[in-house]
Amino acid sequence: MLFNIVGGLILLNIIASILASYILYDESDLYEINKLNEIADFNNVENVVLIHASFDPLSINLEEKYPTINLTVCDIYGNRHEHESGIKISKKVFPPNPKEIIIHTNKLPFEDNSQDVILAITAIHEVLEHTERVLFFKDAKRILKKDGIIVLSEQFRDTTNFLFFNIGAFHFLSEKQWKKAISEAGLKIVDNKRITPFANMLILKG
Repeated sequence: MLFNIVGGLILLNIIASILASYILYDESDLYEINKLNEIADFNNVENVVLIHASFDPLSINLEEKYPTINLTVCDIYGNRHEHESGIKISKKVFPPNPKEIIIHTNKLPFEDNSQDVILAITAIHEVLEHTERVLFFKDAKRILKKDGIIVLSEQFRDTTNFLFFNIGAFHFLSEKQWKKAISEAGLKIVDNKRITPFANMLILKG
């Protein structure tokens, strides 16, 4: 009986994780561009940076919808996903942007006050150390224009994600950890909204 109970709980957790992943990645607008103009006027934006962690489902659609923007696609060097088999499959479905560059998050290769929008979609949690996250946000602030914004989409280490992803929720950061790194970098959160039951979008300004 005990074996059946444990087995049933494990099976239930696997099903919950698959369901949550489907809702998060397949049925949400996490990787869609339909609502980006609610955040910034991309038809009148000049320079945009898109940061990802070895998986880029967004840049091609972004360039097609907004052909006038100057988009730089950045892959975080040394992130945990680089050599995962799932990422290799994902890259076949979403081939890397031919203009993609590899970056170190503590030194972004852009001039001061040069970027209108920085999009970091489920990527910056791969910066594992708090001090490194602060350095990233400080450098992001450096390259941001005076009226520019940072769009940060991430899953939080919270109750909902624990219920559906179990110990997998430790892969993410708590809301408190994000706020601490952002504040120490001299940035402020101007909007924090739930975009799916499992992920939030933070809008940051200097």
